[in-house]
Amino acid sequence: MSTKPVTPVPPMREPTNFNTKRMKLDQLRRSFVNNLVSGLAILSTVVVIAPLLMILGYLIYKGASSLNFAFFTQIPKPVGEDGGGMANSIVGSGVILSLASLMGIPVGIAAGVYLAEFGRGKMLANAVRFTADVLNGVPSIVMGIAIYSLIVMQQKHFSAFAGGVALAIMMVPTITRTTEEMLMTVPHAIREAALGLGVPKWRTAISVSLRTASPGIITGCMLAFARVAGETAPLLFTAFGNQFWSLSLTQPIAALPLQIYIYATGPYDEWHRLAWAGSLVLIMLIMVSVTLVRIFANRGVLKGGS
Repeated sequence: MSTKPVTPVPPMREPTNFNTKRMKLDQLRRSFVNNLVSGLAILSTVVVIAPLLMILGYLIYKGASSLNFAFFTQIPKPVGEDGGGMANSIVGSGVILSLASLMGIPVGIAAGVYLAEFGRGKMLANAVRFTADVLNGVPSIVMGIAIYSLIVMQQKHFSAFAGGVALAIMMVPTITRTTEEMLMTVPHAIREAALGLGVPKWRTAISVSLRTASPGIITGCMLAFARVAGETAPLLFTAFGNQFWSLSLTQPIAALPLQIYIYATGPYDEWHRLAWAGSLVLIMLIMVSVTLVRIFANRGVLKGGS
């Protein structure tokens, strides 16, 4: 039998000095680019967070010394008297924001569900989407003037209801677009599985798609709430403000942004001191409310818990 000659395997070459240097240079370049991009990302984060921390720190510096028990329990004192507080403004802001949330959040979520689940490719959906984008860029003072013409002038007086309507309309576009985008991220396989089990389309949208996208929708609602919580211009034309206690929805009502604006533009040092304290309380109320919502959402309370 003839045997086939075995071809010898050539020995592996050791890398030359040139290849070794090139590999080291490539490694150094990649390391430099990686560190540069990481540094830019950290710098961008600092640039975003630093102004917020500076504003919060300055508010604490200027307003913390003016916070006391009377600030949270008393109404503003007459001009010339020291002391007093913003208890009526804190409660009034809670009333207006609660009213705005009760009106704006359901409407915004319903509009977002229609755009994502039922209105794809329809002219009405395109019109709703375009209207939401336009409303999202309308200045708040224009919204206040519009509600003043539509509600205040018809009722012949300012009211907490008018202020809640103005803020609710400002909340709707943000919630609508956020809800639509979050529902668009829900996989179609989940919807198809529900429909395959005989679940109606409307029930699928509410029980499956909406529940799956609820964390993102809650975030959109919080963003809308935080945006309108500090608005002053719409309330100047609607709620108008009140120096006394008032919980009636058909009467002028106090609000923290309004009281801060009045005190900040006043000529008295006492008013300026209270304006700083009110600004700090407003920021803290927004932070606490947003934090509580996030905690409940992460624990599954608002997601239905599984």
